[in-house]
Amino acid sequence: MNKQSILIGYTKPHSSDNASPDVTKILLDLKRANRHGLIAGATGTGKTVTLQALAESFSSCGVPVFLVDVKGDVSGISQAGKSHPKINERLDILGFPKNPWKGSPTIFWDLYSQQGHPVRATISDMGPLLLARLLDLNDTQQGMLDIAFAVADDQGLLLLDLKDLRSILQYISDHGAELRSTYGNVSSTSVGAIQRRLLSLERSGAKSFFGEPMLELSDLMNLDESGSGYINVLSANKLVQEPTVYSTLLLWLLSELFEELPEIGDPEKPKLVLFFD
Repeated sequence: MNKQSILIGYTKPHSSDNASPDVTKILLDLKRANRHGLIAGATGTGKTVTLQALAESFSSCGVPVFLVDVKGDVSGISQAGKSHPKINERLDILGFPKNPWKGSPTIFWDLYSQQGHPVRATISDMGPLLLARLLDLNDTQQGMLDIAFAVADDQGLLLLDLKDLRSILQYISDHGAELRSTYGNVSSTSVGAIQRRLLSLERSGAKSFFGEPMLELSDLMNLDESGSGYINVLSANKLVQEPTVYSTLLLWLLSELFEELPEIGDPEKPKLVLFFD
């Protein structure tokens, strides 16, 4: 394996002799790694281990990785493994050295700030369109949200968290008559509906996500001193139980990717690899 390819598995002819040396490595050209992929299989077939091996391979080639850990069982990727007679036997079959053990450079993230660095985004950065989709607003309600953002922008008001958004929504509801000539009709009923959706979103745990300091996409694309890509592990064993908050985070992350990273076809290697469990 060289720095232009990563190891994704092995294949060997069917044989009753487990020590058969006829093992072929399956490699993936890094230039072709800019694709969507699926790791599928029944319970216990090695999906998580395969995911970890891929993440480690990308990291060693200088490619940062973002990995969602929904079961809490990939944190060991940061630690070196240990020898075992059965493992050493397998290493002999594959022609690997007996002491390949090393940990990968890893950064842990957690929206709830319990098992890693906090993940934050501001309301302003999320924007009215993404928020409207998240809150499942109708056209009229989305229009009220657009007015709220426009008023905040024109008056130089910060929209950092859900409290700020509630305040500006209350402001446009209270001053609807004054704002009508500039921004159009303000429906107090629609504003009230948005406020209720925000309350539900906050109770699901989204309050922890909105605020400062905001996570920058570049924070996920760092290399260590040896040139290996950091593996960013998002702790999601609690987050996955709140699908609305989970989808909020993923929608925001994907929108940031589309906004900040240009489409350039097939570079020599990916800028960032993402694994979603």
